[in-house]
Amino acid sequence: MSDDKKYKMDMCHGSLFRQIFQFSLPLIATNIMILMFHAADLIVLGQFAPAEVRTAATAAVGATAALSILLLVFFFGFGAGVNSITARYIGAKDYKKVSRTVHTSIALGVASGLIVAVLGVLCSRPVLVWMDTPEDVLDKATLYLQICSIGLPFTVLYTIGSSILRAVGDTKRPLIYIAIAGVVNVLLNLFFVLVCKMDAAGVALATKISNILSAFLVLHTLHKSSGAIRLLFKHIRFHWAELKEVLWIGIPAGIQGALYCVSNVFIQSAVNTLGSSAMAGNAACQSLEGVATVANGAYYQSSMSFTGQNLGGKKYKRVIRSIFICLLYTTVFSLVSCGIFLMFGKPLLGFYNPDPKVIEWGMQRFGIMMCTYFLGAIMDAISGSLRGLGHSVKPTITTVFGTCVFRIFWVMAVFPNPDNLTQLMVSYPISWLLISVINGIILFWVCRKMLKQARDEGMLYLQTHGHAA
Repeated sequence: MSDDKKYKMDMCHGSLFRQIFQFSLPLIATNIMILMFHAADLIVLGQFAPAEVRTAATAAVGATAALSILLLVFFFGFGAGVNSITARYIGAKDYKKVSRTVHTSIALGVASGLIVAVLGVLCSRPVLVWMDTPEDVLDKATLYLQICSIGLPFTVLYTIGSSILRAVGDTKRPLIYIAIAGVVNVLLNLFFVLVCKMDAAGVALATKISNILSAFLVLHTLHKSSGAIRLLFKHIRFHWAELKEVLWIGIPAGIQGALYCVSNVFIQSAVNTLGSSAMAGNAACQSLEGVATVANGAYYQSSMSFTGQNLGGKKYKRVIRSIFICLLYTTVFSLVSCGIFLMFGKPLLGFYNPDPKVIEWGMQRFGIMMCTYFLGAIMDAISGSLRGLGHSVKPTITTVFGTCVFRIFWVMAVFPNPDNLTQLMVSYPISWLLISVINGIILFWVCRKMLKQARDEGMLYLQTHGHAA
C-alpha cells in the first residue's frame, strides 16, 4: 500500500499551483513519448528506408495519420469519461462505485476495441481511396493502417488503464511504462527497416508491439494496486449504472475527437491533391506540432481530473481556481514551446526528410500553426474543465459547428483547389478561436450555476470558515 500511496495525489487539499504543475509534468512527458511512436516511424523511414521508396513510405505514414487518430480518439473519449467519473467518486470517497467503474471500463475497452479493430482492417483501403491517396502510396498506406488497426485493442486498454491511474493522481507510472515502450519501439523500428528491409509495414509492426507492452504494464499495475482501483480479472463485466455515466461523458468526448479527425481527413484529402512532397512535408510538420503542443493535452487532462475530484469533494472554490490555473499554465507552455520550434523550423523538418521540396511544403504549414496553437491550448483546457464538471454534450455540439462543419466548408467552398498549405491551415486558428469563445461562455454559465447551488447548500460558507482546503 505504501508503494501505491507515493504515486497518488489528494487533489482536494494542498497548493493547487504546485499540485497541478506536479501532475502535469509527467503527463507532458508521457504525451511526448506517445508522439515519439509516430515520430520514430517517420524519422526511421525518412533516414534509413531505401532511397527509391523513402518519400513514398513517409507519405504513406502521413496519409494515414488522420485516419489512425480517428480510430483512436473515440476511445480517448472513453478515457475522458473514465477519468472524470472515477475522479469524482474518489473525491466523494465512494469507493464501491470507483471499483465498479474500473471493471466496467476495462470491459468496455476490450469489447469496443475489438469491434473497431475489425472495421479498421476491412475499411482501410476503401477510405484511403476515397481520400484520393496517390497510387504510389496507396498499397503501403493500406498495409500500415491495417496493422495499426489490429493492435488497436491494446492501445485502448492502455488509454483506459492510464486514465484510471490519473484519476487518483498517478501520472508517473504511465510515464514510466510509455518510456519503456518507446525505447522498444525505436529499437524495433531500426530492426525491421535496417535488418528486415521492411518500410511502412515494419514501423507499424514495431509501434503495435510497443502498444501491447504498455497495455500489459498498466493492467498489471492495476491488478497489483491496493484499494478501490484494484483490477480483479474475474470481476471484469458491465455494471450498467457506471457504464451509463462513463458513456454520458465518454461518447460525446469521443464524438468530439472524431469530428476533429473527420475535418482533418478533409484537410488531408486536400493536401493529397498537392502531391507526395506536400504530403511528406505536412506529415513531418504534424509530428513536430504534436511535440510542440504536448502541454495542450496534459492540461486538458489536468483540468478534467482536478475539477472532477474537487466537484466530488464539494470543494467548489478549488474547482474555479483549478480552471484558471490550468488555463494559465497551458497558455504559457504553448507560447514558449511553439516559439522555440518556430525558430528552428527548417532544421527540424530536415531531420524528418532532407528533401528541400518537402521542407518547403512543411514550412508553409509550420508558420501559421506555431503562431496560433495557444488558441487550441485554451480551447482544450476549457473543454476538459467542462467534462470534469460533468458537461460533455455541450462542447461536443459546439465542435460539430466550430470544427467539423466550418473546416469542411473551408475546404469545399473557400479553397476547393488550394495552391499551398497556408490556404488550408488558416482554417485551424479560426475554428479554435470560435470554439474557445463559445465554450468559455458555457463554462462561465456552468460555474455560476455551481456556485449558486453551493451557496444554497451552505457549502461555500463552511469552506470559508475553516473547512476550505
